[in-house]
Amino acid sequence: MATATARAEPRQAPRPRPRSTPRRAPRQRASPRPRVAGSVVWIVVVATLLAGIVALNVAVLRLNVQAEELEAERAELVAKREGLEAELSRGAAPGRIEEIAVSRHGLVEPAEISYVRLARVKE
Repeated sequence: MATATARAEPRQAPRPRPRSTPRRAPRQRASPRPRVAGSVVWIVVVATLLAGIVALNVAVLRLNVQAEELEAERAELVAKREGLEAELSRGAAPGRIEEIAVSRHGLVEPAEISYVRLARVKE
């Protein structure tokens, strides 16, 4: 029989498993990049574009107001022209001319119409 005097072998701690990739040291940046400068550039670009859009809208609005004013002035001038044409038409009517000739200037219609013929003069 075997004696139970077995030597107890000291237990070893389990070996760590080797990593598939070696652990890298964290990178150190050469110099920190200022992100603020890039952000400011984008803010300026967007603000400039927005200012341009606003300026364009203001210009279009001014042109629309000017167009409306010109259209109103045109309508007023057309109405004035039509009134003057009507006044001219009334003033040039034969009955109106005859009435003015009789009432203001005392002219009367001739009883008989006579024509005078002139001889041609030869030079």
